[in-house]
Order: sequence, then structure tokens, then C-alpha cells
Amino acid sequence: MEFLTAALVAFVAIVPVELPDKTFVAALVLSTRYRPLPVYVGAVLAFGVQCLVAVLAGTLISRLPRQPVELVAAALFAVGAVILLRGARRGEPTEAEAQDEYASRMTAARRGWRATLTSFLVLFTAEWGDLSQLLTAGLVAAGRPAVPIFVGAWVGLAVVSGVAILLGRWLMKRIRLSLVRYVAATVCTLLAIVTVVEALTV
Repeated sequence: MEFLTAALVAFVAIVPVELPDKTFVAALVLSTRYRPLPVYVGAVLAFGVQCLVAVLAGTLISRLPRQPVELVAAALFAVGAVILLRGARRGEPTEAEAQDEYASRMTAARRGWRATLTSFLVLFTAEWGDLSQLLTAGLVAAGRPAVPIFVGAWVGLAVVSGVAILLGRWLMKRIRLSLVRYVAATVCTLLAIVTVVEALTV
């Protein structure tokens, strides 16, 4: 039960953060250039590596004194909330800009392993040091178990990339991504509050 709870926390934290993020847009643009399956395989592999790095970093940080680490993790969640709120207030044009940015990185249509490799490299770069990676590391650093956090974060990213590939265009026409950012900011704020409470509880 503890495993499922921790994995669910990671999943719920990651999905709303990534839906309006460049990861979603990158997967969407890739799917317009290459076949969906190799794009998805490359995305899932890239996210697996990124989640592993985040969990390892969080595990190392968690070995430091508990209270300062948890307060730093809470600060990370709070910063994430601020970043998301600022992004929501900027409005929608940034999504079009992001699409142009990722489209410029891609060459002619590729197939098979080449499309998978291209997708891996584009999404690995997009996700490096991203908010979801920081949140994953913060969850582990705050004392939550590493394996279920890894699973929840990885599944969350895999779901977001799958949604982007299959339904991205349809969703972007019908859902205001600024609203998703507000939801994600709320999730980050709640995580920050919970983590502060845990840090101050002896």
C-alpha cells in the first residue's frame, strides 16, 4: 500500500506539471514528423534515464540531515509553483514558440531506430534539469521511497508523452494550458506545505 501511495503522489505531481510543459510540446512535434511508435519508445527511454538520475540525486541528498533537506525540498516545490504561475500568466503564445523551436531541431522524416534515437535525444535534452526532474528528486530527498517515486514519475511522463502523441493537437485546441498550469501550481504548493509540516514535525 505504501508503494502505491508513493507512486501515486509522484504521478499526480508530475502529470499536471508536464502537460503544459515543453516535454508535451516536444513529443507532439516529434509525432508530426516521425511514426508514433518509435517516437514513444524514444520518449519512454529518455524519461526512464531522467527519472533514474533524479531519483539517484534525491537519494544522495536524503543522506544529509533530515530537516534542512526537507526544507530545501519544500523550497523546490514552492519555486515550481511560482514558475508555473508565471507561465500561466504569460498566456498561450509560448506554446507556438516552443513548437517552432522543436520543429527546427528535426530534419527529414526518419524511420525505425533513427526516429527512436532522435526522439530520445530531443526529449532527453528537453527534460534535463526540468521542473519534473527537480520535483522527482525533491520527493525522494524529502524521505519518500525511491523505487515507487521512480515508477510513478516514469509512468506519469510516459502517459503525458502518449497523450501528446495521440491527442496533442486535439487537446491544445480545446484545453487552455494556462488552466493546467494553475492546477499544477496548486499541486506544487500542496507538496511544499506538506513537506514543511513533515520537516517541522519531530
